[in-house]
Amino acid sequence: MKKHNYSAGPSILPQEVFEKSAQAILDFNDSGLSILEISHRSKDFVAVMDEARELALELLDLKGKGYQALFLAGGASLEFLMVPYNLMKENGKAAYLDSGTWASGAIKEAKLFGETIVVASSKEQNYNHIPKGYSVPADADYFHCTSNNTIFGTQMKEFPALEMPMVCDMSSDIFSRVIDFSKFDIIYAGAQKNMGPAGTTLVIVKEDILGKNGRVIPSMLDYVKHIKAESMYNTPAVFPIYASLLTLQWLKKQGGITAIEKINNEKAALIYAEIDRNPLFKGAAAVEDRSIMNATFLLNDEAHAAIFDTMWKAAGISGLPGHRSVGGYRASMYNALPLKSVQVLVDVMKELESKV
Repeated sequence: MKKHNYSAGPSILPQEVFEKSAQAILDFNDSGLSILEISHRSKDFVAVMDEARELALELLDLKGKGYQALFLAGGASLEFLMVPYNLMKENGKAAYLDSGTWASGAIKEAKLFGETIVVASSKEQNYNHIPKGYSVPADADYFHCTSNNTIFGTQMKEFPALEMPMVCDMSSDIFSRVIDFSKFDIIYAGAQKNMGPAGTTLVIVKEDILGKNGRVIPSMLDYVKHIKAESMYNTPAVFPIYASLLTLQWLKKQGGITAIEKINNEKAALIYAEIDRNPLFKGAAAVEDRSIMNATFLLNDEAHAAIFDTMWKAAGISGLPGHRSVGGYRASMYNALPLKSVQVLVDVMKELESKV
């Protein structure tokens, strides 16, 4: 039986992506070679890279607006380092919003480069909400935020209007909802949530903000060098980029971000309605900041955990336990998770209520 995959990442991908990827592993483009063994400089893969970069910009409505798309290695965590290397001036400073574990990790790296101002934090409340009402110093070199907090199930619904460059880690909700992406100067996201398998990271960079901070940047960490090399400064992650292209193609066929957002909102509404209705459960995140990607919830009585765990596993559900920082459960509902899978979980929650 095909599982209902709620894994927080690496996560569910569209079925057609698995099928096309599997075929490419055996024979890519009728070349007689596997996608796993072709040269990254071959005509076939250069076409993959070019299309993937172009399609990412198209789906984000950033094509022709001065942005470049890159597929880099090192995961989103390497971008914690690359961002200050490329944007923070010598003796400069940056402003960060601390809304979760990964935001905290980005702050730690930025502190290695210069003054790092945390404009607001929800750490004291175990990151159960998005901080609000903060101000960003006008002399900061850039502002950094995290759009969705996978572990804690919170999501930014609004972003500040700033004169300085704005950087956003969108690892767990990129391509899931309509945003004016042109508000941001750098967007980065690990592929393994909404875009592909683990192993590559999408970075969207507005070119005109680069090369202005006066730093000597190591070659592998310099966005300018990666742009000039058309995202092939070193050997790229060929297979993850190919699978990411397939996922982006699938998203475009669904109607793009506008269409997938409607489905994502339906999934989120379904699960949150049951969490709020069912007396056995409670949500872990502040209602106004609930993520449409990661619904975190708890049992009101842990004595029911054993029977609930048995029930959802029997229903073919996988990846539901919450992160140790929150406990309870986390339903990660990325783009490829069908609405029917959410209905299966909701039905189990209702059945539990009838049994206890």
